[in-house]
Amino acid sequence: MSALFSSYTLKSVTLRNRIAVSPMCQYMAEGDGLVNDWHRVHYEGLARGGAGLVVVEATGVSPEGRITPGDLGLWTDAQGAALRPIVAAIKRWGAVPGIQIGHAGRKASANRPWEGDDHIPEDDPRAWQPIAPSALAFGGGLPRVPRAMTEADIARVQADFVAAATRARDAGFEWLVLHFAHGYLAQSFWSDHSNQRADGYGGSAEARGRFLRETLAAVRAVWPQDKPLTARFGVLEFDGRDEAQLAESIALLGALKAGGLDFIDVSIGFSTPQATIPWGAHFLADIAARVRRETGLPGATSWYISGAEEAEQLIAEDRLDLVMLGRPLLADPHWPYAAARTLGLEEAAWTLPAPYAHWLARYRTA
Repeated sequence: MSALFSSYTLKSVTLRNRIAVSPMCQYMAEGDGLVNDWHRVHYEGLARGGAGLVVVEATGVSPEGRITPGDLGLWTDAQGAALRPIVAAIKRWGAVPGIQIGHAGRKASANRPWEGDDHIPEDDPRAWQPIAPSALAFGGGLPRVPRAMTEADIARVQADFVAAATRARDAGFEWLVLHFAHGYLAQSFWSDHSNQRADGYGGSAEARGRFLRETLAAVRAVWPQDKPLTARFGVLEFDGRDEAQLAESIALLGALKAGGLDFIDVSIGFSTPQATIPWGAHFLADIAARVRRETGLPGATSWYISGAEEAEQLIAEDRLDLVMLGRPLLADPHWPYAAARTLGLEEAAWTLPAPYAHWLARYRTA
C-alpha cells in the first residue's frame, strides 16, 4: 500500500490521493480578472493528470488586491460565473476543486514576473495605489510606499474577502484557501517588518493577528460548514528570530483553529528582502510537522518536494497530510502516474483517465 496514494477525507470532502496542486499564479488574465482558454486548459490538464486536489491560483478579492494586471479576480459575479466550467472540468476528471483568495497589499501593482517582477511605474496607466497596514515599502524591486490603511479600509477589504468567498462557494469550489502568506496583505498585518500601527491592529502579536482572525471569522460565516476552510500562512521570516516567530505563529494558528480554520498549508513570510532562507529538499517539512503537532491542525507544505519516494515518506511518517506540489506538476502534469510507477503500484496506469490508462496498461508500460 502507498501512503501517498491513499485517500484523504476532511469534513465532507474526500481526495483520491495526497497529491495537491499548489496555487500557482499564471498572470494570464487580460486585465479584467476573467479566466480564459489558458486557464481552462491548464486546470483541466492538472486534474486529468491525477492529482487529488487542484487549487486555482491566488485570485484577487478586489482590483487593488491583484499582484499584477494579469491576475484572476473574484470581485464580480461575471468572474465567478466564468470559473464554473473550470470547477466542472476539475470534478469531471476526479479531482477536488479548490481556490485561493487574497489581497496583495503593498506588493500589488507589479509587472508580471517575466516583464520585470517589480512595481509598475506610478505614471503608467496600468498602475494603482497599493495599500498596507503601514506606509512602509517592501524594498528591492518593490519600492513603492503603500498608503496606510484606515479602519474603514480594513472593514472594506474584509467585506471583499467575504464576497469573494461567497462567489467561490456559488461557483462550486469545495476547498477554500485564504492567502495569509508571502508578504501579501494578511501576512503584512502579522509581520512587524510591515506593521508598525499603533492602534488595535498593530504592536503585540495579539493585535497583529487581529486582521487574520477577523477575516477568517467573516469568511467562516459564509463558507459552508461541511467544506474545508484552509489557509496558507507564512510561519517564519527566516530573519534570525525563528524560534520566537514560530512560537507566535503557532499561538495564532491555535486561535484560528478555534475560529474555524480546518487545515494549514505551512509556508514562508516573505515580508523582507533581507531574509536568509535555507533552501533545500523539503526544508519546511519538519517545521510543518511541528505546527501540525502543536496546533492539532491537519496540514501540508510545499517548497522543494519533487520526488515520489520523498513525498511518500513525508506522508508515511505522518509529517504531512498532503504534499503541495507546484513546479513538478508544471513540468509534468502526469507526475502522479510517474510517481505511482516509481512506487510500484500495480495499477499505476489508472491514476490517469481511462483512454490513457487503457493503452499504458495494455502494453505493460505501467
